[in-house]
Amino acid sequence: MLARQFVLARLTKIESVDLNHFRFDYDLTWSCFFINADLTIYGRYGGRDASGPDARNSLEGLAYAMKRALDRHVAVPKFIDPLPRSKPFMVRDFKAYASHGTGCVHCHNIKEMERADLKALGTWSRDDVYAYPLPDNVGIILETDRGDMVRHIVPNSAAEKVGLQSGDRITKLANHHIASFADASFVLDMWKSGKPMPVAWIRGETTHSAMLALARDWRQTNITWRPSLLDLLPAVPFAPVELTENERLQLGIAAGQAVFRQGNRVHPSLMASGLLAGDVVVSIGGKPIQGTSDDLLGNVRRRHLKGETVSVNVLRSGRPVELKLLLR
Repeated sequence: MLARQFVLARLTKIESVDLNHFRFDYDLTWSCFFINADLTIYGRYGGRDASGPDARNSLEGLAYAMKRALDRHVAVPKFIDPLPRSKPFMVRDFKAYASHGTGCVHCHNIKEMERADLKALGTWSRDDVYAYPLPDNVGIILETDRGDMVRHIVPNSAAEKVGLQSGDRITKLANHHIASFADASFVLDMWKSGKPMPVAWIRGETTHSAMLALARDWRQTNITWRPSLLDLLPAVPFAPVELTENERLQLGIAAGQAVFRQGNRVHPSLMASGLLAGDVVVSIGGKPIQGTSDDLLGNVRRRHLKGETVSVNVLRSGRPVELKLLLR
């Protein structure tokens, strides 16, 4: 049995963990490390996207990552990615910990404390909300059951432009070995620079390498599921009513474009922006997008935070009107 080749340990409290060494996505409900007795980390498992907590996990994928960790254990020290070992940093070392109270510290509280400390220092950046980017963001969709195998390459992405293909096996991303979605998102999170990112892969018996040219907004992803950001995400209290096909034709709105008519009840925050019942909302915070009203409103929460002002473009009696909405 595969698990018998490991000493299994389960930690249910984060307070005793060295956060400088055991770094992971603190918004997750579960995360796994494969480590040596000297705390050398061979790999990670456990990750998710906005579609659900287990969308990127499977028992087969866990077993695959465990086997890869055993392979690396046998190969010590050849395949180890040593991380700098710095002074241990515990939850209690956050200055914001003093205001947490005596209750249990949840993992997502760590991100909240970290953000509070950075804001106090004046070093917090808005882009910090885009933690643990998906490998999808650079164009690599990994298999769930074999976490280093490419299932799909996103068209026109950085990965496609360097020649990566479905069926390739990623050996390194950002100079680190990859065996799971968790490994990939971890090394992507550490790549704070917008500089080209090294990637290496095997196709058949041939090894390839290249540099991924990153888009300016390459880290941006759907953050609406993250509990550590609930106090930052804006409400979008519209009352959407879908348009009929005939209404779309009369207004000249393309098929598939995400639009809606504001219902009769208008929230006070929307009234303050000048929105009226019956206005047809065609875009919020940017260009029109494809999809439904849910997609349009969800896009606001994915890309904007409380306190930001966005443009709301509406059709009123068939005529375009631009409003300014302060997100709360």
